[in-house]
Parts: sequence; C-alpha cells; structure tokens
Amino acid sequence: MSARNAVLWISLIVVAMLTALRATKAQTGGNADAVAAVTKLENDGVKADLANDKAFYEKVLADDWTGGDSGGTWFTKADVLKMMDDPEHNKTNSEKISELKVRSYGNTAIATYKDTYDSMLKGEHRARTVIGTDTFVKIGGEWKQVASHASQAK
Repeated sequence: MSARNAVLWISLIVVAMLTALRATKAQTGGNADAVAAVTKLENDGVKADLANDKAFYEKVLADDWTGGDSGGTWFTKADVLKMMDDPEHNKTNSEKISELKVRSYGNTAIATYKDTYDSMLKGEHRARTVIGTDTFVKIGGEWKQVASHASQAK
C-alpha cells in the first residue's frame, strides 16, 4: 500500500467516524449539558414536592407555565404557588420518578417519565402512577419549565 493510499484510507475512516458521531448526536438530541441540567431539575422537583419547597417552583416555572394533571385540570404557576401556601390540603407524602428520558433540541428540552406518588391535592387524596411530559426552554441562561402534562398510567 502506498503512502498516498494509506492517507486516503485514513481520511475515509475519519470522515466515516465523524459522520457516525453526528448521526448519533442527532439521534440523542445532542446537548449533554442540557440533558444533565434538565435531569437534575426533574429530580430536584421531586425533592421540592416532598419538602413543599415553593421557592423551587417560583424559580423553575416560567411565568406563563401551564400544566395539565391526570385528573383533567389545567393549572398555572400562580395556582401551584397558591396551593403550596396551603399544605394542609396540598401535600406530597411520597413520590418517585422512573423511566426519565430527556432530549434536547437547542434551547428546548423535553422530559418524559413515569411518576408514582401519594399526595393530597385540594383536599383530595391521590395515590397513582402517571406518565408525564415536561417542556423546558432556556431563557436568560436558565432552564425554565414552560409546560407540563400528565396522564394516568395503565
């Protein structure tokens, strides 16, 4: 094999490796930092629920956030913060998320997961497992949750 052929083969291998890397990056949504940040926010959200940490939601939820719950009700950020002021009627007793998958697309990230919880919501006891989707957008250098939705799992 001549030196010229060796350079050609090495160049082709490098191009093939870079192409495969780009394809893998595109399939996984790409941005590892975004995935790590949103994964942390999702796990911190469970801790915030258990601690009734209103400050977490004041910071993480976008001002125009909306969320649909598994009972078929829409909530705003103001609704959530108001409910957290009444822990007698709104309290999380236990919660665990699983099957968390975060995909990022530039300044947007989507988290899907399964959430098993036991809580009191507006005085109603709920113990169930739901599947959820949260949408995050990077605003002013911080990830903000802009929308959520959950449906009861089968």
